[in-house]
Amino acid sequence: MIMMQTPLLLSSFVKRAEQYFPEKLIISRTSEDVIHRIPYREFAKRTRKLADALTKLGMRHGTKVGTFAWNHHRHLEAYFGVPSTGAVLHMVNIRLSPEHIAYVINHAEDEILLVDDNLFPHLAQLAPMLKTVKHYVIMGDSKEIPETSLPNVHAYEALLDEASDTFEFPEDLDENTPAGMCYTSATTGNPKGVVYTHRGIVLHSYALGLSDAMGIRERDVAMPLVPMFHVNAWGIPFASVFFGTTQVLAGPGFDPAVILDLIEKEEVTISAGVPTIWLAVLKELEANRRDVSSLRAIVCGGSAAPKGLIRAFEEKYKVPFIIGYGLTETSPLVSLSVLTSKMEDVSMDERIDIRALQGIPIAGLEVQIVNENGAVPWDGETMGELTVKGPWIASEYYKDDRTADAFRDGWLYTGDIAVMTEDGYIKLTDRTADLIKSGGEWISSVDLENALMTHEAVFEAAVIAIPHEKWQERPLACVVLHEGQAANDEMKEALKNSLKEQFASWWLPEDIVFMDELPKTSVGKFLKRALRDQLDSYFKVT
Repeated sequence: MIMMQTPLLLSSFVKRAEQYFPEKLIISRTSEDVIHRIPYREFAKRTRKLADALTKLGMRHGTKVGTFAWNHHRHLEAYFGVPSTGAVLHMVNIRLSPEHIAYVINHAEDEILLVDDNLFPHLAQLAPMLKTVKHYVIMGDSKEIPETSLPNVHAYEALLDEASDTFEFPEDLDENTPAGMCYTSATTGNPKGVVYTHRGIVLHSYALGLSDAMGIRERDVAMPLVPMFHVNAWGIPFASVFFGTTQVLAGPGFDPAVILDLIEKEEVTISAGVPTIWLAVLKELEANRRDVSSLRAIVCGGSAAPKGLIRAFEEKYKVPFIIGYGLTETSPLVSLSVLTSKMEDVSMDERIDIRALQGIPIAGLEVQIVNENGAVPWDGETMGELTVKGPWIASEYYKDDRTADAFRDGWLYTGDIAVMTEDGYIKLTDRTADLIKSGGEWISSVDLENALMTHEAVFEAAVIAIPHEKWQERPLACVVLHEGQAANDEMKEALKNSLKEQFASWWLPEDIVFMDELPKTSVGKFLKRALRDQLDSYFKVT
């Protein structure tokens, strides 16, 4: 044995933050009027108290503990207090349908649920469907238990009052012990469970600190707007504790004005969220200016971001706008659209084009794009399915037969269709289920969507396939216009003309349908299955 075999455990993050950054803050908004400012010294004590309190309720090695909560300090305490004992934290996506919420809690076999006070009435309605839950712990600023007929309901703060802050986390855990669980957002069928190990989360946290990744560091003020119940808030809370980063957790019911107020007041340096959030933030910023000069980066992912959105932040507000790619199965970071040294002197137009890509894979991962002929050439044109392997990539779904469809020969088959540019940047072109095959040739719905969203009149756009008697399938564009724009034949013609300048004639949509809104999944992705159901009349072969 040449090197020490030191296990990679999340408990080491808590110890490090407490020892080296005791005065650094977790700024936690728990309601419209309440903001807590908790130093890491206090966070570490509260985390140990939580572990002690839940252990007294019956939490043991391997016990599943669910959270049903927004982004705040109590949720962050659970991120460490549960897995550091050897139990498993299951972050339940509160935006799933009631049926899917019940399914994931039952499938994971959660025994204890930590529930935000303002979400408890919603979850209480599902209690008769929950088969394994033994205790409900209400997370709120009050120590009072809400009126309820459910048994074994506890107040989080009252439990902590009775718990010990000298609780010792076990140091003999295997680093491959499960630490966390998330479920996919279920565009088809039931959600699929993914289990994260201590080792995977620790290595993913290291990756987030790389300069050519998010570069999270001690001097940052990080504000993840992506929910903590969605793929670990992209791992930012874990990495922030590891590096002693000041954290801003925006809590429930935040809106663009609240986001901008927090950025300005707390001097946030890095934030992350889906495009719909940043579109709304940009609109508020244009209407009511704030000082966003503290931002060194915005990270955006989850769905395609309009180039106009990227340009506005990069050109007008001088904030690097970085597109990321990842999945529940990948913890989630796979790639980021950072600029390499050879790109430093590119024009603004070229810069925006690069930023709009899904980016270059993070060090530590292997990525291949494959089709029926094997790995595709790096020519920016040849499409194939994106596959990934690495130390923070899942190897299976939790107790799910669909494992065989996605995990083969040591690779995760993502279901995303992509091309690789000559510089090694990933560019998504579609999901396998959403590719449009017209006359034997593939058409990328994502390319058409991105092109439509560059038009100044377009707020959002989704493209789906409709059956065609001659060509097998043809694209249909579904468009939401900005407020004040007229949804008429002239607008339709203008959008078609803009596409004619960018694509071959056979790529052009068969029609453009104007809509008030587009159906989305719980994490903001276009729900094309629901869109097809809404537009059933277009699916009649003509």
